[in-house]
Amino acid sequence: MTQRMSNLLYEVLQLSETDRSELTERLLESFDHLRSDLDRTTDTEFRTELDRRQEEARNDPSILIPWDQVRDMR
Repeated sequence: MTQRMSNLLYEVLQLSETDRSELTERLLESFDHLRSDLDRTTDTEFRTELDRRQEEARNDPSILIPWDQVRDMR
């Protein structure tokens, strides 16, 4: 780690948790151009599936499994 980076890290760690979180989000966004179209497609498909399952659970709560049972399935 360069001295400049070390200094930056020290300064960042002095920030509030909220500010560090926002900074982290912005740093990650700065790498967004490196994500492949496949990653974006997978994210979209995953979110679509999550939305579908959420809607299904809302329409028929009887399909839900209590956490204690799910945890014990391992």
